[in-house]
Amino acid sequence: CQTQWELFSVSGERSFSIDYKHNCFLKDGKPFQYISGSIHYSRIPRYYWRDRLVKMYMTGLNAIQVYVPWNFHEAVQGVHNFTGDRDLEHFLDLANQTGLLVILRPGPYICAEWEMGGLPAWLLQKPNIILRSADTDYAQAVSNWLAVLLPKMKPWLYINGGNIISVQVENEYGSYYACDYNYMRHLRTLFRFFLGEDTVLFTTDGNTDKEMTCGTLEGLYATVDFGTDTNVTEAFSRQRRFEPRGPLVNSEFYTGWLDHWGDQHAVVDAQKVSRVLGEMLTMGANVNMYMFEGGTNFGYWNGADHDTRFRSVVTSYDYDAPLSEAGDPTEKLLAIRDVIKQFRDIPSGPMPPATPKFAYGFVTLRKVGNVSSLLNTLSPLGPVKSQHPLTFEEMKQYYGYMLYRTTLPRDLSEPTPLISPLNGVHDRAYVSVNGVFRGLLERDTALVMNITGQQGDTVDILVENMGRVNFGSKINDYKGLLSNLILGKDVLTDWKIYPLDIDGAIAARWPHSDSRKYFPTPQKEPLPGPAIYMGTLQPNGLAWDTFLKLYEWTKGQVWINGVNLGRYWPARGPQQTLYIPGPLLSTSLPNNITVLELEGAPAHLRVLFMDRPQLTLCNQQADSEHFQTSPKKYC
Repeated sequence: CQTQWELFSVSGERSFSIDYKHNCFLKDGKPFQYISGSIHYSRIPRYYWRDRLVKMYMTGLNAIQVYVPWNFHEAVQGVHNFTGDRDLEHFLDLANQTGLLVILRPGPYICAEWEMGGLPAWLLQKPNIILRSADTDYAQAVSNWLAVLLPKMKPWLYINGGNIISVQVENEYGSYYACDYNYMRHLRTLFRFFLGEDTVLFTTDGNTDKEMTCGTLEGLYATVDFGTDTNVTEAFSRQRRFEPRGPLVNSEFYTGWLDHWGDQHAVVDAQKVSRVLGEMLTMGANVNMYMFEGGTNFGYWNGADHDTRFRSVVTSYDYDAPLSEAGDPTEKLLAIRDVIKQFRDIPSGPMPPATPKFAYGFVTLRKVGNVSSLLNTLSPLGPVKSQHPLTFEEMKQYYGYMLYRTTLPRDLSEPTPLISPLNGVHDRAYVSVNGVFRGLLERDTALVMNITGQQGDTVDILVENMGRVNFGSKINDYKGLLSNLILGKDVLTDWKIYPLDIDGAIAARWPHSDSRKYFPTPQKEPLPGPAIYMGTLQPNGLAWDTFLKLYEWTKGQVWINGVNLGRYWPARGPQQTLYIPGPLLSTSLPNNITVLELEGAPAHLRVLFMDRPQLTLCNQQADSEHFQTSPKKYC
């Protein structure tokens, strides 16, 4: 786009469009280049939305890119939630007040390392549904959802006086096996109907011919995504093959990367990021940095990958992004700001500082009881009886945990294999006989274990849904026991299946509200197996961000004051601490801590509130010494 446009006279009307002649966007008739960053309102507490947006604005960004996770707003079919942390319009309004334009990505599929890529799990109640296709059941559900969402978004379009300049249709559809153009045409029709003919609609795809071929459609502007290890000229020349005229756009320029449990913590060099960013901006390209702040997979919202095996995404979505998980400016942010300064005037004034953090210290927990002894509280509706196991979806319990109970069909004096022959444990099963923990079965990796016991002994199998696959062909990811378990020569039958509403019980202030009941005789060593622990962090007048370290705890879930912080698994790593936003804490009342430990708690039963995160697996020996002697030292 050349300076001749600066003479363009503008009628008072707002407009945003593509100038195919001069290869750029036009905003109100003038050439426009966006420098944007991704931020997910679903991963950041509402209290902090403004803080993060101001930091992005002060870095020099003029736009943000936002995913809308369908399942976050319609977890139960037909029940829509746009309040509190789900108040998308409030988020858009804050961005507008801050001076940031919005690139909206409403899916319906979003990937995002988010549970099932944002698709609601209730879609799986139709056993033959083909997701992300023109399949009738899927297309109807999508139409119903977009008929709710898109009319809410229409007033927020830039051309209607709002701040949304462009809207993405689907997400990297070219990486999905279906390659169903009828589906993309259906979406194009819906988006045009609800948003009008003048809205800039676009697609985003990975930097390969196959992905661009299956992901693009006439009438949707084709953009590309790539990171720091890509030849920029080659990538944009691929975009040009599919979109010969119009602006160059990298819709996802990767500033970092995600972590799975068992990975090394991903790091992308700040100098690389700033160098490639400068290269793209010099070419006049429009760039969105993915992520600018990652945030946190609170609760059960993490996704998973399944290439050769199932790999669950960790709770922290820090992403090594320019703003940390807790929203703090990093060296990477300052390097990016220095690049942006060369291309546009950035706001004057200081960058808002990191939010204050506090190390509240140690809290010792006490055991409430084993999960199998607490079923009256955790499963108030009682069990469903079934000859064969039922999935989470069949039980309409879409997230969290369920307990499957049966009895031993015969005496087993010798260790006898309990097998999931069809790899039907999705995703992790904790097996107890008569209340004694015997071990676990795990999807793709541990399909057999041995047990002994007497005929009639109670077998309890607690199954954890570790997050549905969010990318690739395996997103129809059913949870629970998907097929029969075989014990020796017997198929296990006659199940009692308990849906566990642990979150509901804890939101109602259990176990703290009736904690006098829970004083089991302390054991020297806590017994292994799924159990609930509780404690309180006494108030000290501060409600500052903090990080919870569960040193020597094994795997589980943590709640603070009824809010589900997400999963911990320090032994598998790399993540060692859970982020606790300060606004969750009370300055004057005891703060209730509840822990579901699935495998085995440490003898010390202590947890530690620290003033900094630890997202990498350290030297275990050094870590142990630091933990015992001085919680102020970190590896």
